[in-house]
Amino acid sequence: MNKLVLIFSMALAFISTNTLAAADAAKGKTKSATCIACHGVNGNSMVPIFPKLAGQGENYSLKQLKEFKSGKRQNGLMAGIAAGLSEQDMSDLAAYFSQQTISQNVANKSANIALGEKLYRGGDRERGIAACMACHGPKGDGIPSAGFPALASQHAAYTAKQLKEFRQVSINTQTDAKSPARDNDDRKMMTVFTKDLNNIEIEALSQYIAGLN
Repeated sequence: MNKLVLIFSMALAFISTNTLAAADAAKGKTKSATCIACHGVNGNSMVPIFPKLAGQGENYSLKQLKEFKSGKRQNGLMAGIAAGLSEQDMSDLAAYFSQQTISQNVANKSANIALGEKLYRGGDRERGIAACMACHGPKGDGIPSAGFPALASQHAAYTAKQLKEFRQVSINTQTDAKSPARDNDDRKMMTVFTKDLNNIEIEALSQYIAGLN
């Protein structure tokens, strides 16, 4: 129960510090022309390493764009694109993609879906791994108002890469390594919950999430 209280108290703090500028989804559609090459028409990427943006919450997408621009979230390609975006541009794009419908995905039948489902729905109490659905919902819809992203139907390859980059934060801290890591987790939730996941578990989780519709 204490962990759930912590999760939602952090969510409230996020809402209070990440308010949206007045957004225009119609203008966002026009501005999204530069996004199509990687993220596909209407935000439905056809390339597994590029995330689907369709249906993602405005708060989350806006936060990511801001952090790509500031350099808080490291990605050479997105840094260059976000550098030319104004606050209004980012708000418009976030609004547009939030209104699109994500294309359904399927899990790889050879993956350990049962393991992925177990971790997603129940976590692992002994290792301090919280159930993913506590923040991302039973169906992977996320909690848009709190900035918790939607995961359902996301490419498994992209999800696995993000989980490994969150995990890498702990590895770098423990070993003084300098490997690429995703350290823009203000609430330090993902870095904590992923630090003990192994590659087999990450693959199972990513495939299970891909099949959530």
